[in-house]
Amino acid sequence: MPTLNWIGKDKVINHHLDVPFRTLVPSYSFGDAEATKDNLIIHGDNLEALKALLPQYEGKVKLIYIDPPYNTGNEGWVYNDNVNDPKIKKWLGEVVGKEGEDLSRHDKWLCMMYPRLKLLQKLLREDGAISISIDDVEHAHLKLICDEIFGINNFLANIVWQSKDTPGNNSSGIAETHNHILLYRKSELCELTLLTRDEKQLSTYINPDNDPRGNWLPTPLTRVEYRERDFYTIKNKVGDSVYPPQGSSWRRPPDEMKRLENENRIWWGKSGDAKFPMEKKFLSEVKQGVVNQTWWPYNFGGSTRNASAELKLLFGGNKAFETPKPIQLATRIIQLLDDPDSIILDSFSGSGTTAHAVLKLNQEDGGHRKFIMIEMEDYAETITAERVRRVINGYGAEGKEVPGTGGGFSYLTLGPAVFTAEGALNPEVEDEALRQYIWYAETKSALPAKKLKNKFHLGSAFGVSYYFYYIKGQETVLDFDFLKTVRDKDEQYVIYADSCTIDSEYLKSRNITFKKIPRDISRY
Repeated sequence: MPTLNWIGKDKVINHHLDVPFRTLVPSYSFGDAEATKDNLIIHGDNLEALKALLPQYEGKVKLIYIDPPYNTGNEGWVYNDNVNDPKIKKWLGEVVGKEGEDLSRHDKWLCMMYPRLKLLQKLLREDGAISISIDDVEHAHLKLICDEIFGINNFLANIVWQSKDTPGNNSSGIAETHNHILLYRKSELCELTLLTRDEKQLSTYINPDNDPRGNWLPTPLTRVEYRERDFYTIKNKVGDSVYPPQGSSWRRPPDEMKRLENENRIWWGKSGDAKFPMEKKFLSEVKQGVVNQTWWPYNFGGSTRNASAELKLLFGGNKAFETPKPIQLATRIIQLLDDPDSIILDSFSGSGTTAHAVLKLNQEDGGHRKFIMIEMEDYAETITAERVRRVINGYGAEGKEVPGTGGGFSYLTLGPAVFTAEGALNPEVEDEALRQYIWYAETKSALPAKKLKNKFHLGSAFGVSYYFYYIKGQETVLDFDFLKTVRDKDEQYVIYADSCTIDSEYLKSRNITFKKIPRDISRY
């Protein structure tokens, strides 16, 4: 498989492992109390936020949609992840823009994207998928690193979206009116959803002969090319012999045509004397949906002009955000993999279009989709979260009011790292966050919500019982007094403490593994 190399790749290929685990700190909740448990808006660097989500959400996200910076040279964005190599840090920390047209801005963009995609891949469910908006500038590069991270066999489609509904002016002489959406699955367990037929598509199914099997779609029984086997005569309802038009042939061989005739699946027109018979395709017998296509015109996926108009309506005439995506586009992407009880993640959430689409779809079909939005810029509160608040409550001017969808969300920020620079447990981290981290480090799953009798008992998994004997500011000792508090019956035990006074042979005889805090805590 072809792979892409660039300056800095060797420093970032495993950078996601070096990113410190940070906690997520709730700031406030808005709206319906139940929905605030499920829907999250996170303000902070999306690389650190993605890693902070792993203990709760690894392998649980059904659909990811991201709209990263396209790297056109106009953004002026700075890539400043804490890569350890001093030279790489200095190089990456410089502003990326047109003044850097030595191609280094493409290397920096790839360095920014690679570790984020690695973490996004971990968060996906086995039957999940990721969709990424991109333009021609980085499309080829993005395709190659996605092939590497997600697997070339998991590439599903390159959707071409007609993002502009008017060509506008372009100095190059060719107006750019499209963008791409790259679609990858996590594994072969992923199945795309057929699109629901709209009223226009349903109207093509008719029933002029009152067939008891219901509405049907008339489809031609002739093919353009000539096949000797399928060039023969058939009789219409009034007994006239009918041949295919010159140079063509029937779509069906003689025995198949006879079967269609016997089953009343050939339409000869109301008078029965048509020269071009049609086959009846019954709506009740076709797949309940329309096959997805890789070409999305603006009347199907919306346009950037639609997106700006939507945002102006939301914010009282103010554009508020420079490059929003239309709700229709985000909705179509969600419908590609639609599961009314799924988690949808957007780690470049911008103006909050994805959250808007999730809330709107739930309102329309009664679904329980959840969203996780991550935005690092300062407008995470004033634009991203504010948009979601207005969508929940309702918005619009007189005569253009849009009713609220209901729902709610929790707004979080990035808290301290689990470990200090010296490798000790950070005393600023809440005990519950530490417990979640230890459980995740051991089991790669979310900490069970149920409360246990022993406050140091994390829970049991696969025949192993886990204890985290930790008291902030105090020395904890695994001794016989502590063992007396272990009441559960399991095959094995893993107990974390600051020290241990019990002989290792005794522990072994009781299937107990002692792990020293913080030395034996796994770093992920």
